Amino acid sequence: MKKLNPEKLFVKFKDGVNSVGPIILRRYTLTHSDKTAELFLVIGLTYAYENITAQRDEVLAEWKFVNNQYVLNVFCYVGGENNKNKAALRYKIFVRELPLALEAICYGDRKFFEIHPVLKKSPIIVRFESVYPQYNNIKYFGMPKDYL
Repeated sequence: MKKLNPEKLFVKFKDGVNSVGPIILRRYTLTHSDKTAELFLVIGLTYAYENITAQRDEVLAEWKFVNNQYVLNVFCYVGGENNKNKAALRYKIFVRELPLALEAICYGDRKFFEIHPVLKKSPIIVRFESVYPQYNNIKYFGMPKDYL
């Protein structure tokens, strides 16, 4: 797994979201540049759809309150509707790179976690979305404290 280079992470807050709150409806959009290896994290009440490219390799996440606990729900679009091999490759890349993406989200919002330390122990649930059942699944990826 690659380690996060904080100098290549750029964070932007929008939609009335700041390092204090809110918790519920807080959404993360993480995109990147293949050329520069820079990561771009937008934290807002809505996803930064304007940052999503046709390649669809973004990572989206949002806070929910489920069964009396906070949960960080993460979404990765595997796709591959017309090409099972492409879906397999995208799935493999997402699984391999997701720890770096989660580290970027947690590091980029680290002041938020300092203010709300209970969230550090919240489960991270990742939904991979694909038409192929083997790549359309949900996985547990630890807790934010594992990435801080």
